[in-house]
Order: sequence, then C-alpha cells, then structure tokens
Amino acid sequence: MSKKQKPEVRKPAAPVQELPAFFTNTRLHILIIAALAFMLYANTLGHGFVQDDAIVITDNMFTKQGVEGLPGILNKDTFFGFFKVEGKENLVSGGRYRPLTLVLFALLYQIVGENSIVFHFFTVLLFALTCVVVYQTLRLMLAYRFGAAYASFTAFMATLLFTAHPIHTEVVANVKGCDEILTLLGSMGALWLLFKAVDTGKVGLALSSGVVFFLACLSKENAVTFTVVAPLALYVFRDLKPGEALMRSAPLWFGFFAFFILRGSILDWKFGAAPMELMNNPFLKIQGDKWVSFAPAEKLATIMYTLFRYVQLLFWPTPLTHDYYPRHIGILNFGNPAVLMSLVVYGGMAWYAVRGLMRRDVAAFGVAFFLLTLSIVSNLVFPIGTNMGERFAFMPSVGFSLVVAVWLANYWRKQGNWSMPVYIGLGATVVFSAMTVLRNPVWESNEKLFFADVKTSANSAKIRNACGGVLFEKASKETDEKVREGMFREALTHLNKAIEIYPNYKDALISRGGCHFFLKNFDGAIADYSAAIQLAPDDPRPKQYLAIAHRDAGKFYGEVQHNLPKAMRALNESWKLNSTDAETARLQGVAHGVQGQNAEAMMWFQKAVDLAPDNASYLFDLGTAKVLSGDVAGGEALRKKAMEMNPKLMEERKQ
Repeated sequence: MSKKQKPEVRKPAAPVQELPAFFTNTRLHILIIAALAFMLYANTLGHGFVQDDAIVITDNMFTKQGVEGLPGILNKDTFFGFFKVEGKENLVSGGRYRPLTLVLFALLYQIVGENSIVFHFFTVLLFALTCVVVYQTLRLMLAYRFGAAYASFTAFMATLLFTAHPIHTEVVANVKGCDEILTLLGSMGALWLLFKAVDTGKVGLALSSGVVFFLACLSKENAVTFTVVAPLALYVFRDLKPGEALMRSAPLWFGFFAFFILRGSILDWKFGAAPMELMNNPFLKIQGDKWVSFAPAEKLATIMYTLFRYVQLLFWPTPLTHDYYPRHIGILNFGNPAVLMSLVVYGGMAWYAVRGLMRRDVAAFGVAFFLLTLSIVSNLVFPIGTNMGERFAFMPSVGFSLVVAVWLANYWRKQGNWSMPVYIGLGATVVFSAMTVLRNPVWESNEKLFFADVKTSANSAKIRNACGGVLFEKASKETDEKVREGMFREALTHLNKAIEIYPNYKDALISRGGCHFFLKNFDGAIADYSAAIQLAPDDPRPKQYLAIAHRDAGKFYGEVQHNLPKAMRALNESWKLNSTDAETARLQGVAHGVQGQNAEAMMWFQKAVDLAPDNASYLFDLGTAKVLSGDVAGGEALRKKAMEMNPKLMEERKQ
C-alpha cells in the first residue's frame, strides 16, 4: 500500500483560544478514562449473578465444565448449554452463535468457580479497556484531518460521555453484558488497526484488523454493521474515494465472511422466522382465540416508537429498566404523537447523514454510525425477540457521543472560546456519572432488579412473572404462616397481571398454580396446572404438580370437608397422572377404609408399602387394615415391625 499524502490541517476561520495542555495530554486522558470507567462500576463488584447470567454462567452446563466445556461451546448454539436439549435453543429467531464470551467465562470458571466478584471485576476491566480503545480510535481518525488538539479534545469529550452514560449500566453491571463489550472492543479495535494500516501501508496491520473483527463477530453478530461503518470512516476521515475506501475495508469483510461461514455450519444455516410465542416475538396479538402477527403498519409504528425511545434515553436516560417485554410497549399506530415524532427525527437524521457524508462532515458520520449500528437491533432487519433493550444502545451510543463532542468542539473553533463546551461536556459527564452510580445497586440481585424495575415496566408480562416467581420461592421457605400467606398473595397479584397480559404464559400459570396450591385453593391450582399442560404437553413439570394438587386436594376434601366422593375423585385423578406415588396410594387406602371397604383399603396400603418399603407409617397402616379384615396376628406382626423400624412412630402420628 502506498502512503497517501497527508492533507493540510484545516484552520478555523476565527482566532481560537488555545486549549490548556490538559486537553491535549493523551496519556492523562487514557488514565482518566480508565479510572472513571472502573470507579463508576466499582460498586458492582460485590454483586451476585443476575438476570441472564444464568444462561451463560450459573446454569450453563458447558461453562460450568470449565476447559472441558469448550468443545460444546464452540460447536453448539450459544443457548444450548442452558437448555441442554435439542430444539429449545432455537426459541429466538435464527439461533445465536456467540462463543467468545462463553469461552472466557468457562476459563474463568475453571480458575475461580462460581465467584461473582471475579466475574464482575473482569467485566469492569473489560469495559475500561473498551473505553480506552474508543478514545484512541476516535483520536486516530480525527487527527489526520483536524490536527492533534482538535482530535484529542473531541475524542476525550466523546469518550467521557460514552463512559459515564447510565444507559450502559445493563451491559456493565450484568456479567452477561460482556458480549456487548467484547463486540464493541473488537469492532473499534479492528477499526483502529485498519486506519493504522491505511496510514502506514503495513499489510500486517490490515490482516490483524480482519482477525480482530472476526473475534468481534464471535462475541455478537451485530458487529457486522462495521463492514459499512469502516468504509464510511475511511471515506470521511482519510478523504478516500468510495471505491477505494471499500477496497481498503476488505479485511473486515473477510473477517465477517469467515464468521458467517462458521456460524452457518454450526447452526445448520438456520435463519428462521420469528416464533409465534409472545415472550420471544413481541409483534403478536390475540385475534379471537388465536395469536396472529401485527399488521405491517402496527409493527412499523411500534418499532418507530422504540427507536424514538432510544434517542430520548440517550439525551435523558430516565427511567431505566432492564425489561421492555410485552406489553411494556403496547401496540401502536401512526396516530401516536411519539411515532410521528420518531418519523420526523429519524427522517431528519437520515437526511442530515446523507447530505453531510457527501461533504465528509464528522457529525454526519456520527449520525450515520448511530443509525447503522442501531439498525441491526431495531427489529427492522430481523426480529430480536423483544421490543428493545438498553444494552442494544451500547454500540450506537458511540455515534451519539461523537456527535455531541463534535458540536462542542466546533463551538470552540467557531467562537474561539473553549470554556463553554468544556463546562457543558464535563457537566453532562458529572450528571451521567451520578445517575450511573445510583442505578448500579439495583443489579445486586434478581430480587432487587425485578422489584425496582417493575415500577417502570408495570405492563411487562415477563417482569410480573419474575416478581411473582421470586415471591413464590421466598414464601416456600418462610416458616411464619402469616408472612408466608402474605407473600403468596402478593405473588398472585403479579402473576395475575402477567397472565392478563399474556394468557398463554406457561411459566406464570405454573407459578400461580403453586400459589393457589399453598393457599389451599386446590381448584385454582388444578385449573392452572391443567392449562399449562395444554400449552406444553411435553413439559413434565405441570403434570407432576397437577398430580400432587389432586392428591392433596383429595386429602383436604376428605379430612377437612368430609366430602368422601369428592376426595375419591381427586385421588383417582392423581393416581391416573402418577401411579408411582406412595402417598396417593396410602390416601386411597384411608378413603376406602373410612367407608368400611377393608379389602380395597388393604390393597391400596399394600401398594403404598410396595412403592415405599422403608416407610414405617405405611407398613403400620397395612397392619391396621389386616387387623380390621380379621387377620389379627398378621396385622399385629406388621405393626410391631413398623414400630421397630421407627420407635417414635406413634408420637409422629399424633402430631
């Protein structure tokens, strides 16, 4: 590659107040950026594993195998290690192949096990490194045309805003967010290497950029947008012709092509359509008694609304939430003012970007960077499984930060005074930093996260189910009966809302059935478990729970309500579902015995003993049935044996 003659640095039209040395000290900038990134998230180091960490770490069989799990990580869909069975990993459209972060997690797990402190420390360090690379890449791109002072000032301001922005808390405070961090780190690193290759003519740097970009793609597929960002950047910042800029970007294209072939071979070239399941496809609605896709206008309007929300959250990041699942964002149409505003805003951005890129305008490049990197997670290109997510703004926010910094730098150059843009930039950084530090604590645990964000995402079926699930688990372990009952009833309010939003929500039905069961509303429990079975006939859990619900309902109807016919019907239903449960057999024996049907009672007690031969109580009941049937000697022998097996049996039976 031949070195291109460097153009003359553009000079401002008016005298410019010289920047203090601080704003051109790149080494100091790097130290400040790295320190800021670490300090902002230092209060997450003591947090546990939260939210999707279960998918990639704590409940992922490959990650927990450490080094031995690497072949499984590299040869399977990213979600396979969590679901552990074929097919379920494809619940999201097209599957996912993001092995790099899981490889790193497995290696960490091999060394430290399930130590969340180390995992969080690793995540924060990775974020700090990414911020430094963002700064270095922006500075390298800008310096060629605008000089060292302008480049350092603009890159520093942009990176401060990026580092401090609270919309990134989901990515950095949640260990799973390492996939987003590594993707941006690899993409910006590849861009830095590409610019170095163009500036120096070194082929090795060009090849390295392709390798690094390949790794970025292995972290997350949205790195692909840099195959367009890179040539645009070369066109804008190195004054190359479009064809030459595209040709110089070839290493990144080769890196992506290698990833594309690998991904296709691992996932059998699956690029499936969106599933007809609301928690993995938000663009569904009930029509009659069926779930159908949104009308095209409804889908586009809803997407445009979410795109508007991204812009709003970048300028003023509140309220934040990790959950944008249905129906936190409802079904919208083009009569909605926010949708119309979004059309105006994005139409204006597109016009500004196209017009400005023709003039190689830096702010226009920042807008194009934002639009391109957001496009792939917008639901316009392919379905992403949810309406939106703050983590999806991680890469696009670089473009946003660059635009703001360019406006500040241009003010300095045009007005000749640096103090105003510095105060604005640093002021925004301070405000964003405070918001970030205050947001981080909700990521300490699932319970804190769910109950903090349900206030914002009150109409999300997913978070309502999550809150109900947390309360159900806590109530199941509570020993104080009044507190326990209160927790179950509070759980019901969340689960009822989840099912109201999404009537086919199997997990919510199972949890609600559990609440009804513990509150002795057996009819409600049976109805919910039965509905869950209809929705997922291959899931063994609701069948197991339904059998227990029928069994305990039978006991309740018989012992408390003294309704033997109803008790017998419930016990018969339980036995149909599970003919290996000894307690159901025992209760059948009791029910028949109470009715004087001693032969039938003895038959059921014998089944109970056969199923649980070590249970002294069952053996004692069989002995009693034999005595009542006239076999006094045989019955007494069994009762004596039962007492020998458990000398405290009679005391236990009185309790």
